[in-house]
Amino acid sequence: MLAFVRNCVISFSMTYITIPIAAKTADSAGQQITKAAHAGAEILELRLDSLPQLNAENVSRLVAFAKATELGVIATCRDNAEGGTGDWPQDVRTRMLCEAIQAGADYVDCELANYYDPAVREPIDKSLAGKPSCRLILSCHNFEGTFTDLTALYKEMADQGGRVIPKLAYTAKHINDCFPAIDLLRTKDRDAIVICMGEAGYITRVLAKRFGSYLTFACLDEQCSTAPGQVSIDELKNLYRWDSIGPNTRLFGVIGSPIAHSMSPPMFNAIFEHKNLDCLYLLLRVDGEMPEFAEFMDNITDRERVGLIDFGGFSVTLPHKAHAVDYAEEKGEYLEPLAATIGAVNTLKVGVNGRVSGFNTDYAGALDAITSTLGIERHGLHGKKVAVVGAGGVGRAVVAGLADVGAKIVIYNRTIQKAKDLAGEFHCKYAGLDELTDMDAEIIVNCTSIGMHPDVDSSPVPRECIKQGMVVFDTIYNPLETKILQYAREAGAKTVSGAEMFVRQAMKQFKIYFGEEPPEQIMRKAVSERLGGEF
Repeated sequence: MLAFVRNCVISFSMTYITIPIAAKTADSAGQQITKAAHAGAEILELRLDSLPQLNAENVSRLVAFAKATELGVIATCRDNAEGGTGDWPQDVRTRMLCEAIQAGADYVDCELANYYDPAVREPIDKSLAGKPSCRLILSCHNFEGTFTDLTALYKEMADQGGRVIPKLAYTAKHINDCFPAIDLLRTKDRDAIVICMGEAGYITRVLAKRFGSYLTFACLDEQCSTAPGQVSIDELKNLYRWDSIGPNTRLFGVIGSPIAHSMSPPMFNAIFEHKNLDCLYLLLRVDGEMPEFAEFMDNITDRERVGLIDFGGFSVTLPHKAHAVDYAEEKGEYLEPLAATIGAVNTLKVGVNGRVSGFNTDYAGALDAITSTLGIERHGLHGKKVAVVGAGGVGRAVVAGLADVGAKIVIYNRTIQKAKDLAGEFHCKYAGLDELTDMDAEIIVNCTSIGMHPDVDSSPVPRECIKQGMVVFDTIYNPLETKILQYAREAGAKTVSGAEMFVRQAMKQFKIYFGEEPPEQIMRKAVSERLGGEF
């Protein structure tokens, strides 16, 4: 598809937040409709197939109640083969769709496969002829994976008539499966709905307005979700600033796996709102190793070059920091020497023609977090005895920074060889975790994931190893006070939360992206509110 898009005309239409109403009783349906209207829904999808008593009277009553909200109304009586409930016969479902049209629904949704049956098509077309304001959504769902030819299926739907809105929903098993949907939305020639289901498809829901889908589906809450991967309307409108998204919104995001715990979206989106920037920051779950990471980055950069997408940069977290180094070296524009030395990139900036540059801000963020707590400059760490627990990506950045200022470092790690290799690179000592009880340190830095939510009752360092007068720094920021920091506080040691490092490294990321200092207090407030405490 990318071969022809350079000269295409991309059209944008209104994108409506649609909340499905799939209640099991008339009372609960009414409650959901009222709640959806108050939450900011723009269209209500009435899932008639969920009704325990499916008849003309109940359908007419439900449509009338929904219409009273003055929101748009879709009537859907979904086939079980495409995600429906109730196991209603096809003739019943067809009659109920016709009844909904007569009752004033603004749209009816019929599966393309069923619409080809004259017994379905003819009564629906006849009912639509009498209600010219009602539009037909022709839908096709694949809960197992992707469609063989998404574009051909779209054209097949579009050929069914001018009032038809094609709806294609397929399951993305990896974020890379989302790009065909994005391509179709950016090159479509009519109103269309294209959605990727599943956790990996969430960007197509959040970015539906950015790429011009006719609507996106959001749920009231997890209990009311009608398809895998639906986000809540609260998250869509508040965290992702739905009302501010437009066709030119510039995109940023954090790449990693797992990624749901990240505080980056609320923090960066708070900055964008404060500074009135037409930007949006996303969670980008990229599973796999280097091949999958490289494919994702190629998907982005290829589309940057032809104007199909606009990403300004990425934060990079586990397991892709080393992959980002390799990618920037092989295909990028610039790799910061410090990042190359550390062997980890946590920041990618996208430049002209999709060329990326790689940086590491963990290094500076960690040093600044420690020195600000101690009230010293970086050179004041010279000669300080530091125990670094963990030899992964964060550990490498912390060790590199401490070694650069002349600290006396011992690296403790479960895998001795990994600690030995890292110590050899930065000319320091190493030991196994079983030797922590013998450590002689003024500063302890945890660079492992031990103690991170939800494993909040674990500590990488035994309680008895922490002494009064030490400084204990945990690079984990969720929760704000981890078990090791709790031990440190109880022992009378100074504590440094990972949130401190997180904000400081993010400040440097913002400057790389935009060339100016960010509003630090806005960042701190956003993280504090999300984590439920001050730091």
